[in-house]
Amino acid sequence: MTLPFIIVRQDITKMNVDAIVNAANARLQMGGGVCGAIFKAAGASRLQAACDKLAPIGTGEAVITPGFDLPAKYIIHTAGPVYRDGRHGEEQQLRDCYINSLKLAVKNKCFSIAFPLISSGIYGYPKDEALRVATSAIQSFLDENDLEIYLAVFDKSAFSASQKLLGEVESYIDENYVEEHGYYIRRRHQYLDTHIGPVDHEAEPVHTSAALDDLINNLDEPFSQTLLRLIDAKGKTDVEVYKRANIDRKLFSKIRTSKGYTPSKRTAIALAIALELTLDETEDLLRRAGYSLSHSSKFDVIIEYFIINRKYDIFEINEVLFQYDQPLMGG
Repeated sequence: MTLPFIIVRQDITKMNVDAIVNAANARLQMGGGVCGAIFKAAGASRLQAACDKLAPIGTGEAVITPGFDLPAKYIIHTAGPVYRDGRHGEEQQLRDCYINSLKLAVKNKCFSIAFPLISSGIYGYPKDEALRVATSAIQSFLDENDLEIYLAVFDKSAFSASQKLLGEVESYIDENYVEEHGYYIRRRHQYLDTHIGPVDHEAEPVHTSAALDDLINNLDEPFSQTLLRLIDAKGKTDVEVYKRANIDRKLFSKIRTSKGYTPSKRTAIALAIALELTLDETEDLLRRAGYSLSHSSKFDVIIEYFIINRKYDIFEINEVLFQYDQPLMGG
């Protein structure tokens, strides 16, 4: 799946992108951590010579050098803020690191870029806050630009999903993540009764969604046509949907215009999340692409928890998926 913003667990020095970002010091000297790893992988002497011509730089500024021995064509160096207490302009400086790096990437005709989590190491920026700033800056940039952006994050502590949310998800998984379909259905009904309200599970289902009624009336409709009708039925725009789904504009255009095109399962789920579909609507949309939510898949059970509880923030969902070592929405 081609996505504009992807959080990955990967060694940034081995990523095959147009540019990687070095969390540099102001003097652009070889340091430790990610900075040291980048220098070593690129060829320390040649990279240091290139950096010496550009140093020093200010906090939040960004400069570019060749990638030398790296798979990446370029290295963009940006100096992150040292965290004091969050009241000395650190957030704006950190945001500038991302925005200025991205602008420099676009200026140099880069189509893909990978960031580390800037300032979250020895500079002391709290990891969850550093991730929040990074995500916000990147999403803001993507509102006006088309670029494939990776954020290489290894540490689960960077994800700030609340303990309350994680506890609720854990409870839902415990109740529903089983192999046997019949037991799963019984446990799911118990969960719905407890958390959503009493349901007559023997009665004929009553669907309150006009969008779902539409789906049922068009059982042979292809995925793309169903998607477009759902977008209209939900009162959303194409741009709003593919941005909320964290889906590349070109991929969305392909789905929209190619009647026979079948997206990946995660793309279909991401679109359902963006459209804020109910569980029944989601399952019907997935069927159009030949998929279903599997009751023996932890990933699918987590997705189901969020849909049942009407929580549709794809980045919040990713925080939880990351905690469970599941593939992220957008990866």
